[in-house]
Amino acid sequence: MNQPTVPSRSSSAERSGKSGSKGKGNGNGAGKRPRKGKKKLALVWLFFIVLIAIVCAVVGYLLVILNGERILNANINKLNLDKASIVVDRNGTEVAKLYNAEGNREFAPISTIPKVVQDAFVATEDKRFYEHNGVDLLGIGRALVKDVIARSAVEGASTITQQLAKNLFLNADKTIFRKGTEASIALALEQKMTKPEILELYLNRIYFGKGQYGVKTAAKYYFDVDDLEELELWQIATLAGMPKAPNTYNPIRNPEKSMERRSVVLKLMYDQGLITEKEKEAAAKEVYKPSKASQVDDKYLAFLDYVLDEAQEKTNLTEEELRSAGYIITTTLDTKAQTIAEKEFANAERFEKSVDEQIVQGAMVIMNQHDGSLVAMVGGRDYKAQGWNRAVKQRQPGSSFKPIIDYGPALETGNYFPWSTVQDVKQCFGDYCPSNSNRNQYLGAIPMSQAIKESRNVSAVWLLNEIGIGKGLEFANRLGIELGKEDRNLSIALGGLTHGVTPLQMARAYSAFANGGKLYEPHSVLKIEDVNGKSIYEFNEKPEQVMKETTAHYVTELLSGVVQKGGTGTRAAISGRTVVGKTGTTQAGIPNLRTSKNRDVWFVGYTPELTASVWFGYDKTDKDHLLDGSSGQAASMFSAVMSKVLEGYKKKSFPVPSGVQEEEEQKLDAVSGLMVSYSPETVSVDLLWTAVPGEEITYRIYRKEAAEQEFKMMAEVEGTTYDDMALLPDQTYTYYVTAYQASKSLESEPSEQQTITVTSGMETTPPTGEEGEETIPPVETGEPTETTEPPIEVPGESPSQTPTPSEGVPPPETSESPSPDIPVTEGDDGTVPLVGTFPQ
Repeated sequence: MNQPTVPSRSSSAERSGKSGSKGKGNGNGAGKRPRKGKKKLALVWLFFIVLIAIVCAVVGYLLVILNGERILNANINKLNLDKASIVVDRNGTEVAKLYNAEGNREFAPISTIPKVVQDAFVATEDKRFYEHNGVDLLGIGRALVKDVIARSAVEGASTITQQLAKNLFLNADKTIFRKGTEASIALALEQKMTKPEILELYLNRIYFGKGQYGVKTAAKYYFDVDDLEELELWQIATLAGMPKAPNTYNPIRNPEKSMERRSVVLKLMYDQGLITEKEKEAAAKEVYKPSKASQVDDKYLAFLDYVLDEAQEKTNLTEEELRSAGYIITTTLDTKAQTIAEKEFANAERFEKSVDEQIVQGAMVIMNQHDGSLVAMVGGRDYKAQGWNRAVKQRQPGSSFKPIIDYGPALETGNYFPWSTVQDVKQCFGDYCPSNSNRNQYLGAIPMSQAIKESRNVSAVWLLNEIGIGKGLEFANRLGIELGKEDRNLSIALGGLTHGVTPLQMARAYSAFANGGKLYEPHSVLKIEDVNGKSIYEFNEKPEQVMKETTAHYVTELLSGVVQKGGTGTRAAISGRTVVGKTGTTQAGIPNLRTSKNRDVWFVGYTPELTASVWFGYDKTDKDHLLDGSSGQAASMFSAVMSKVLEGYKKKSFPVPSGVQEEEEQKLDAVSGLMVSYSPETVSVDLLWTAVPGEEITYRIYRKEAAEQEFKMMAEVEGTTYDDMALLPDQTYTYYVTAYQASKSLESEPSEQQTITVTSGMETTPPTGEEGEETIPPVETGEPTETTEPPIEVPGESPSQTPTPSEGVPPPETSESPSPDIPVTEGDDGTVPLVGTFPQ
């Protein structure tokens, strides 16, 4: 009996394959049942993972809350702010307490704090204060997103409650657990206190700089306001902007940054609908003036403020943390030297009288070049009132910058020596035409020692042009003064800088000359210890050899002449002590004002024991606030202070390194036998002289017309003849020749002068000898008069006259051409461009 045919599994599979299912399983549904099982298993695991995560989160949250409550309950009455840090001098004697609770905090109930004051702080520090429970998760997320976008920590996320927790219950130690502890305390505070109570505590505990805690105390200190209801909007915004960085946004110490921060606060208040645009604009324009309450008679205030700045930088602690954690800060302060300096700066007779309440200001830094320690610092005559530390503010240095940018770099090349010859001839370098204002304006070829002694401007510019601007900038950078691309021009040869330098920078740079080329980091902090005596910082930086010892020796040799008879810094001399240094004067630089008055005057100098810099000038310069005198008054202050300070120091002498060369070994013979004659065939004046012995000797020809006061270099030749064809009829010409050895930068004394007259008919009178010739003006032996000439105005401000290049003088052979956009005006011992940043 035939059985019915049953389709086999393979046949079904084949048919299934034919219908388009290619290789997906071994049959209908054979592979689907395991997939469903895996999905169910994954869902079960996911459920348990989520459950465990929720449980962990709840447990973690409870632990955080319990931890916060435990800390809160255990320390509810604890205030770390009462633990004042102490500053001691180099001998371990206490000189100041950085915080004294009595009188520096006055509690103000929330009912006495106006709503606009409360709103200003909330808008600035924590605009979601009334919405979160102590920790702003939304704010944290927003901050994290911004940090990721910026690839750095650009925005914080601490709430007002967290800040209060930190100020009340946490010490100044920073650990990886601190932020979490801060958050736990904040959550606990929100459980126990109302928002107004939290805000009240916050406004009475935050730090406002200058040892002032709480909004009421700060209002009294900065604005002489006892009743907070009397605070004006601009004052409120100023206070609200300070907690983020009390030192940076302090209106006394940094009035400009304070105004900038105030504008930010006002914008935040406006954006949140708390004030009108008109109110915002009016409040932003107000200018802060120090209050009477801030004019406290504190000793060593400028030095102590600098100590705090340095300590913050070295430890990464905030000023508040440094003041409130009971640290002992050992400093480099010499109280005797500091007292002497402050006393001299308090003597009004040492300063010019002003026409109004804006007085002539000054600053001074004294540094020990042998270890980099700061001995004393004066930030101004009324520093306790202003808080503007002029010792670290930039001003134009004038000729006091010449050793750093001109002479030091030239000596470092090994091609120049103090007796090397430099050119003091009126000439232009491209579009830049410097000039001297010495009594004998131009002297021709002179020794480098004479050029710096009499502070001759053209010689300094010529020298920098010879060695190249790049070498000058690189040398200055090694001394700690970094100049930008905008300063890559020849005006820097005379101290014409875009932003200027600080007295501290100048003292540091000169200290390397005084210390055999070794440069230390200037420092005021020796060590910092916590309440348990554990050291958290100690100065141990080593010096850097920034120049050859011979360079430092030669610079010292050059600068010694400045303080001697005939130099510009004779008033800095100290009886019985070796003093060297350099003066500096910068002119007014005010458009449309022609005056011989000055903007800045300097003296920077050193002895074998100490280095010091002195600056005088007005904080804000205008036509009514300029100095009548010159750098002599700064030199006098140097002498007055240092003569007393050095009484406690054993006399030393500058070391003489090996390899120092003597002048006698480097002198070239003067050119002799000079004769001049007129040649009708070539229509020229022919010069002939006797060769000078030596290798690679060239000869420089100088000429002046009868109507001219100064000689100009006509050419440099290798032979002993020269034909001058640049002649005019009816003119009398006088010539002299010098020998020059480029390998050693030596130039001989001038030859005898010879004079010849070319008549209209091109007939000539015989050359004369010494009796009929005009001689080079003699070098002045007395102290130069520090006179100045009217400034060249800034292009665009007023018409300026630029001298044309001298005939026969080739353009400078350098790729570093000076910028025509930064003109320089010449003074007695230095020049400055009409550019720069000055305090307003």
